[in-house]
Amino acid sequence: MAQSALVIGGTGPTGPTIVHGLIDRGYEVTILHGGHHENPEIPSSVRDIHADPHFVETLSAAVADERFDLVIAQYGRLRTIVDVFSGRTERLVAIGAATGMAATPRNPLWGRMGRPALLTEERIIQERDLETAKIAARMAEAQNHLLEAHARGAFNATYLGYTLLYGPNQPGPQDWSVVRRILDGRRELVIADGGLKLETRGYSQNVAQSVLLAVDKPQESAGKSYIVSDRNTYTMKQRIDFIAAVAGHSFEFIDLPWPEARPAHPLWRYYREHRLTDSDLIRTDLGFTDVTPSDVALQKSIEWLIAHPLEYGGEIEGQIGDPFDYEREDALILAARSASASVLDSPYDLPGWGHQYRHPKAPGEQWQRPAKE
Repeated sequence: MAQSALVIGGTGPTGPTIVHGLIDRGYEVTILHGGHHENPEIPSSVRDIHADPHFVETLSAAVADERFDLVIAQYGRLRTIVDVFSGRTERLVAIGAATGMAATPRNPLWGRMGRPALLTEERIIQERDLETAKIAARMAEAQNHLLEAHARGAFNATYLGYTLLYGPNQPGPQDWSVVRRILDGRRELVIADGGLKLETRGYSQNVAQSVLLAVDKPQESAGKSYIVSDRNTYTMKQRIDFIAAVAGHSFEFIDLPWPEARPAHPLWRYYREHRLTDSDLIRTDLGFTDVTPSDVALQKSIEWLIAHPLEYGGEIEGQIGDPFDYEREDALILAARSASASVLDSPYDLPGWGHQYRHPKAPGEQWQRPAKE
């Protein structure tokens, strides 16, 4: 008899890859989701349940007294899913955010220098303050609730923390801020701080493989929490340049300090700081790899967005928070150019960097600043 699998979610960007992977492994698959979106890539043989997995009453009513050998929780309220399926499945693989449960950058628990730019599984300090950081604290509670259920034998659990995803069918696709401006013929693009921000991301078709690895290796991944992301991280400007090249476009960059670079804030996801993670643990434990390399992944993602442009002003575009207010952008660009010209009229010469070790041309010669060329 085939093993049974319930995929909560399943119609999003990673869902079809996971569903097909489970079918290939011999599972009889059921998906459960809110019914707001369907995905034609899901085979018709897959049972489709419409229910809201955020509430015990709706989720319990939808699954009645069914048991499943495997539950994959990609959507809904994790705490609810844990409670409903405790003792009703052998294996629960939960997908959530990689660092969403981390304490806020200014939390004193990080130490005097604050939160480090690069987070790994063992470096995350969880948020506890429900008053000032409710969402992060609730995410920490949910992850702990899952692992506590594992510890008491309710099921064998693994938590997979995704970084920001990109790829076809992605809700609120971050890169749309660049792609729409290309489609609209914009030649000037406001960027912040030289476009040097670093943000770790994950290609949807790559991260989906982490779920199947956790399914294949239940003992190796038992009771563990993993960060799942691309191996390589690029600066924001590198990504913008690549997106433009894929589209056969070029931008003149209007480089402004963060406070003034307001049109760039949606693309930066309203955070100036770097957001970096490390996926070495899942690569070591489970053999996770980037099946699709970064350049191919981003090219596929951008080509899909160009071929399937978002509805202007629609629900998905609204998730990005970009007003695409070109009139105000142009006014800001004009003011920035005027201010830049004024700054350049105030010369500020520098002596240049001097190497910290001496390079003597004769024995005993003391350190000297190199002559300025």
